[in-house]
Amino acid sequence: LFFRQDPKRAPGDFENYGFLGVGKNFIFNFDPIEFPDAQVKNKKLAAEIANGRLAMIALSAMVFQNGTVGTTGPAMWLPSGAFEGELGVQAPVGFWDPLGLAADGDVDNFKRRRAVELKHGRICMLACVGYIIPEYFRWPGFLSPAQG
Repeated sequence: LFFRQDPKRAPGDFENYGFLGVGKNFIFNFDPIEFPDAQVKNKKLAAEIANGRLAMIALSAMVFQNGTVGTTGPAMWLPSGAFEGELGVQAPVGFWDPLGLAADGDVDNFKRRRAVELKHGRICMLACVGYIIPEYFRWPGFLSPAQG
């Protein structure tokens, strides 16, 4: 009814539906995009077909994984830990501890590492500012040989 393939047209190139199936149809009411160069149009349709195939394989793999392992969501990749409610936990990864340093759940070690992380982060931010500022501000005299 809506997408009838005309044997005279390329596969996926439906009349009045335009590029990527968007144009004057039951949902949209605007003129479809036209490509006067047939080679460009064929290249774009080939890319659409290749991307569609890749999406179908990815979806099949997710359905298979969901059926065998039980989930394809974040719970599979990011198990919950003892510090999920702490400051700095952000979506989509939650509490990020790739080396497993907080796996033992020791609160004292966690607090010490968090304090060290904050200290090092602040020092790095100051270092970045110290690296960027000289590009915009130069002292006169011998401290800036380029300016004499």
